[in-house]
Amino acid sequence: MKTSRVLLTAALAAVLPAAAAQAAPPSPDTGAVNEYVALGDSWAADATLSQLTTAFTPLPCVQSAHNYAKQVAAALNVPTFRDATCGGAVTANMTQPQHTGLGDNAPQFDSLTENTDLVTLEIGGNDAGLAAAVTDCVTLDPAATPCLDEMVTGGVDRMSQQIAVAENRVTATIAGIRERAPHARILLLDYFEGIGLEGGCWPEIPISDPDAVWLGQKLFELHQMVARVADATGVEFVDTYDGSAGHDACKPVGTRWVEGLLPFSGSPVGFAVPFHPNQLGANYQARKVLETLGA
Repeated sequence: MKTSRVLLTAALAAVLPAAAAQAAPPSPDTGAVNEYVALGDSWAADATLSQLTTAFTPLPCVQSAHNYAKQVAAALNVPTFRDATCGGAVTANMTQPQHTGLGDNAPQFDSLTENTDLVTLEIGGNDAGLAAAVTDCVTLDPAATPCLDEMVTGGVDRMSQQIAVAENRVTATIAGIRERAPHARILLLDYFEGIGLEGGCWPEIPISDPDAVWLGQKLFELHQMVARVADATGVEFVDTYDGSAGHDACKPVGTRWVEGLLPFSGSPVGFAVPFHPNQLGANYQARKVLETLGA
């Protein structure tokens, strides 16, 4: 999901060169996939500060050289693989270019063909505006609740409303994939528990407990929304949320799968963009995709 320019700039300045992260061990070669296309936002790109690749996307897409899609493609020994994932992407960027500031990422659907037989998709978080809300929750006052104050008024939760709007857009995205790649097996991924439901860890991550609980609930709602889309459209759901508890951004290095405000984990975990999966998180996503594929 999209990270603010201020946080990204600060994090880049803090990061020292790191050794390449170790990818998860590959699963057995099934020989069943000939053309695989990965679509999605920064949680699909596994946005990184230390393992950037520009093989298919501009630098600001912060796409990792060891994201889950690349691990899956390697494990399956896919002869034709295109990774169109890009940080900040919304569903509109499936059919429209994404302006990154240092070049345009082509419409992600441009990577699809009639021969595509596997597609992974992880999208919707930016459509709901959840990524922006995470950075808006940052506060120096542990008693302050800037997110709750802004997003929940008169008993109405605007983030829940935005997630409902995003549901229709993700559903339409599935239809668009089927039009362009009618023979593809489509896997739809959710967002796992990057923020726990029990509260935060202020001041390590300067978000108050009430706002942290609210954010955790919204991530769970996003998980539920993606599951509904998969069920309604008949695509395969890759459930990364269940099983991810205890690996949120407040957990120690080596246990957490998501980085906090400053990416301190380092190699072999990798310097992830704040509030995004680190290498351990990417490895977990890859395992869940391969399990779904039966590989």
